Amino acid sequence: MSPLKVAIIGAGPAGCTLAGILRRESNVEVTVFEGESSVNTRAQGGTLDLHTDTGLAALRRAGLYDEFLKYARFDGEAFVVCDKKMKKYISLKGTTSAKDSRGRPEIDRMQLRLLLLKSLPKGMIRWRSRLQSVDDDLCLHFEHGVEKGFALIIGADGAWSKVRPLVSSEQPYYSGIGGMDLFIANAEDRYPELHKMINRGSVFGFSDGKSIMGQQKGDRSLIVYAWSVRDHDWKKTCGYDLQDPKAVKQAIAKEYSDWAPELMKLVEVANEDDMIARNLYMLPVGHRWKNRPGVTLLGDAAHLMTPFAGEGVNLAMKDAMKLADAIIAANKVGGMEALTKQVKMFEEDMFVRATKTQLQTKGNMEDQFFVPGAPRTSIENFVTRAITDDMNVIAAYFVGVLVRTYYWVWKIFN
Repeated sequence: MSPLKVAIIGAGPAGCTLAGILRRESNVEVTVFEGESSVNTRAQGGTLDLHTDTGLAALRRAGLYDEFLKYARFDGEAFVVCDKKMKKYISLKGTTSAKDSRGRPEIDRMQLRLLLLKSLPKGMIRWRSRLQSVDDDLCLHFEHGVEKGFALIIGADGAWSKVRPLVSSEQPYYSGIGGMDLFIANAEDRYPELHKMINRGSVFGFSDGKSIMGQQKGDRSLIVYAWSVRDHDWKKTCGYDLQDPKAVKQAIAKEYSDWAPELMKLVEVANEDDMIARNLYMLPVGHRWKNRPGVTLLGDAAHLMTPFAGEGVNLAMKDAMKLADAIIAANKVGGMEALTKQVKMFEEDMFVRATKTQLQTKGNMEDQFFVPGAPRTSIENFVTRAITDDMNVIAAYFVGVLVRTYYWVWKIFN
């Protein structure tokens, strides 16, 4: 019986995790098609935290957990949520090791991708293979030509997936949040007061539908997000040149004129050679589709969401584990019928998992950006949602009561 032959579109965390598990646990023939010319083609963003039952579990399945520990930042679990005046509503210290961890160690997005890529054999990833379209016969049309003959085409190609139209007409829509990504090189040496404030972790400031968020990266730099509620076309209508760093800083200073100097300094000292204007997009909560034999999606292609629960990459890596299980089971039996059955079960499971996480991150976004008086007026919802994520209804109810009681008392004295 010949092994299944699958095509993974996209060499991001989801696609590479899936490829790594299949390589390690089966004889499935895997080809990963990636449009970029190499891993260094573009910046890979900031830092992310991996969670015990999702991202970390996937790394264990891929045989990469011990290698991950070389780069993991357990002190990066330090976490503060504050308002524009630096009043802290959540303040958690970082830890020092896996033993003391709260199960959310940080790693730079680039380092995670390199970790996954290096585990794959040479030739498994076809770089410079940008997918143009997929026809009804499931032929893959690339700039370099046509590829076909795959039992399963897997769209791991992100927000603007070229595979998604085969199963769904949905496209990402604007979340209402946009703004600037900024960077501060070597902050530990150049701005020790900011390094101390961030405390090797994250500080998230919210007020008045705006945010300034700072996170430390593994290279001792800081990434800063100045995001707020904005019209979709704000890049065209903002009235200043987004390519002029001084104009950008002046605009942010004006928009955030009543914010604490400590938070504003994150903007004032940001590098002037690296600024990114960004809109945040999402797919509808509960996005699902009717199973189509020979095609499926995972990660952002299936359930794009905003980053306000820190769950996107974790959910994607969980998808990869679950889909690997489905493909391996089908490969043992053989035939398209078995593969279709297994993939359909994977999709139904993913729809449930993804909807839960989409609701969490959408709720966090709404609480911090769209509720008047946030975070003071919404912090209870934010904390309760995080703590009760995996609890049953009764336990979640009582925890919610405890959280609300705590903050009711805390607000009397603060």
